[in-house]
Parts: sequence; C-alpha cells; structure tokens
Amino acid sequence: MSTPITAAMLYDLVQCPHRVTMDLFADQAFKDNVSPFVQLLWEKGSLYEKEVISTLSLPFIDLSRYAGDEKEQQTLAAMDRAEPLIYSARIRAGDLLGDPDLLRLENGGYVAGDIKSGAGEEGGSDDEERKPKIHYAVQLGVYTDILQQLGRSAGPRAFVWDIHGEEVTYKFDEPYGVRNPHTLWQDYQKALAEARKIVDKSQLSSPAYSGICKNCVWYTACMKQLSDCDDLTLIPGLGRSKRDVMINQIPAIADLAAVNPAEFIKGKKTVFSGIGPDTLKKFAARAQLIATKGTAYLRAPVMFPISAKELFFDIEVDPMRDVCYLHGFIERTHRDSGTEQFVGFFADDPTSEAEEKAFRAAWNYMTAAQPTAIYYYSKYERTLYRKLHKKYPDVCSDEDIEALFSSPRTIDLYFDIVLKATEWPTRDYSLKTLAKHLGFAWRDTHPSGAASIEWFDRWVTTRDAEVRQRILDYNEDDCRATRVLLDGIRDLPH
Repeated sequence: MSTPITAAMLYDLVQCPHRVTMDLFADQAFKDNVSPFVQLLWEKGSLYEKEVISTLSLPFIDLSRYAGDEKEQQTLAAMDRAEPLIYSARIRAGDLLGDPDLLRLENGGYVAGDIKSGAGEEGGSDDEERKPKIHYAVQLGVYTDILQQLGRSAGPRAFVWDIHGEEVTYKFDEPYGVRNPHTLWQDYQKALAEARKIVDKSQLSSPAYSGICKNCVWYTACMKQLSDCDDLTLIPGLGRSKRDVMINQIPAIADLAAVNPAEFIKGKKTVFSGIGPDTLKKFAARAQLIATKGTAYLRAPVMFPISAKELFFDIEVDPMRDVCYLHGFIERTHRDSGTEQFVGFFADDPTSEAEEKAFRAAWNYMTAAQPTAIYYYSKYERTLYRKLHKKYPDVCSDEDIEALFSSPRTIDLYFDIVLKATEWPTRDYSLKTLAKHLGFAWRDTHPSGAASIEWFDRWVTTRDAEVRQRILDYNEDDCRATRVLLDGIRDLPH
C-alpha cells in the first residue's frame, strides 16, 4: 500500500518540501533530538485541545479512545447516524488520510475543523490585514477533499477554533481579494500535487537554508549537505525559489562569486525569472564576500544619533500564552561599556495584571531615560508595543508609541542599518550570527528565543529561581549583543 498523503505532511511541505522527503526516505538515525521548545508546543497543543473539549457545552461523540482502522470505521458509523459533532475523527479517501479534530454536521453534510493553540489567522498588525494561515489551510484542505470524495461534505469550507476562543472560517472557493483571484483551494491543490510527486519519487527535493531550520529534527543533516555542496541558500536573502531558478547555470556560492553578473543581464532583466539585475549583482557581491571570507563593510555611510545615554532593548514573548514576560535593557553612558548596567522588567505570572505591570514599568523607564538613543533589532518590538498599548491603553497613548518608534533617536538596527547599508560574510543576518561574527558569546549553551519560551513555561510551573535567572541572563546577553553589533557597525569600513 502506498504512503498516504496526510494533513501533517502538507503542513510540513508548505514550510519545507525537503522535510517531507527526509521524513519519508532518510535514515532516521541522522535525526536530531526534538528540541524542548517543540516538545512544549506539542504538549501545549494537546492540553489546549483537551481543555476546549472538556468545556464544550455542545453534545458530541468522542472517538479519541479508538485508533487506526477502528477509528475510521467508528467515524463513518457516526456520520451515518448524523451525529451533530464528532471529536477525534479519522477519514480516508483514495490516497488521502485525515485526522480532523472535529467534524460538524451542517445542512446534511459535514464540515471539518481543527483546534489550534495559536491564532486562527496571521497578520493584523502594523496596518496589515488578517489572512488565513497557509499551513492550516492545507491541513483543512485534506479533510475537506476527503469529505467531498466520500459525498459527505457540507461545502468547500472548514474552520479553526483558536487560542483566543474564536472560530475562524476557511473558505476554499473565495478569492484572496479583488486584485488576487487566487483561492485557498488552489494553494491546497498545488501542495497536494507536490506531495504526491515526493511520495512517488518523481520529484526530488533538496534542503534550503531558512529561518525555520533551527527547530527541525533534520537541521544537522541538512546543514551538512548544504555546506558540503556550497549551496546558494547560504547567501543571505537568497532563498529556495531563487536558488532553484539559478542552480542549473550557477550551482554553488563559489560559482556565483566567480561570474560576471553582466553575462546574465538582458536589458532591464536577467535570465533568471524573478531576479532583477540589481538583485543578482547584490547576490554576486555577497557570494564573493563569503567565498573569500572577506571583511564586513558598509555599502553606504550611516549616521547614528549623538546621545550621552544609550539603551539597547529586547523583549521576550510567550506566543502560546500571548504574554510579553520580559522587557530588557542594557543602559550605557558616553559609549563607555564599563558603565553598562542591565535593567529587566519581568512578568512573574502569565497574567494580564503581571504583563501590564511589566509593560508600565518598562515604559516609565524609557520615558524617564529621555533624552536617549534606543536601539533594538527588527520590527517586533514596535509591533508588540503597539499591541500592548491596545491591551493596556492606560499605560500610554497611541501618540506616545508612534512618537517613540518614529523618533530619529530610536533605531531598528536590522531594518534601518544592517539590511540597508551593510554586507557580512555570514549565512544570515540574525542578531546571534552577526554578534558571534564580531566575537560575542552568549553565556547559555543553547541560547534562543524558542528556548526562553520553554524556560518561562518551566518557571511558571516550578518557580525555580535558577530558571528565572537563566531567562534574565539570556535577555541581558541579547541586549548586550545589540550593543556589540552597534559598535561593530561603527567600525566597519565603507
């Protein structure tokens, strides 16, 4: 019997097609251990699902005690009886196999749903509209497709019950917008076709370096392969899709470093679809820098605010609990690192009261520190502070938030400086990569935002003071790394 296409398979595929290949065909001995953070995600997802089901006031039939073929038979029997709500179902049609959390009877047919310990949509901040999550959509697409093939579907739609207690409907036949006639069903069909090709080995996939790699169980194995073949995705900004259109003519970083980009430029375009002349020149320059292990440099002069006092700012957020649990600052005067001191505002409990208290204290601290230059890394701090203001409008006003982050004295080192004006001989431009390149070392052996979230969960559960201090030390190191990066940029040649 051939390998079935599952919802979990499509979930992985839209994030990384090679993950599916590795899961199906690679030697399982080369897997990394599952990270504590990923284990926490699984546990929280399972606990949240059980919590939602335990509080349901609607009548439902629970099939969670069954497994395999027996669960599938019980699901079909429940649908035959027209059960209004079925929990922990299993359905199959052709090469598709699905385990929807819920099947709900509507107008004589069934609609599938999943219980998610995350938001049902993405976006919705910085004037961005909320939209369906494609990795949720393809999972729901499997269930909807099976129901249609079984003749038991109530229509081309599905739903998510999310962490906020909202029901988010996924309508597969509606276009994304007036200017974008594309539908979720087309996205699902594309993912399904690709999965089938991977399963029958008619399509070969290869690894590609990206931000999601570090929490994957195949990280070590894939990184070795990428390094061994000098893969183009080890160039910052050159992802899988760009690599795939270039690879037949320029297969590796060393090859790109050696070419004359003009040979591939035809008028205002290049021979590579989706890659313009300026982008190709940029990638070629980065390839040369990496291949020669060259020195980082400025592409354009940069000006930083003159300030006797500087704050280096970093926050920690638990997305599962939707709580910002730490606002950290390194404060420095007169650019003398001997004056540095760390100030942290910690929410000891994952409650609104504790979150608001920490936010208020951090806001008052920044306000009292004025005039000062403030440095942070990426737009996340600004986005999160806008969100916190909406939750706790008594702390500060809209105008206060916008004035702080639009001030020329508040600098996003990543978007304002690193991306716009610098080049580095590194495989990405994350804070950890660049600070380590400059010689900085975190005290923790496995420092990451994901790890901090897992530590916070342990703190909430155990009240272990050492765990709390580990969180603070990690955040302090992130803040200090931001300072190290600023000083490093100031010293770069132009």
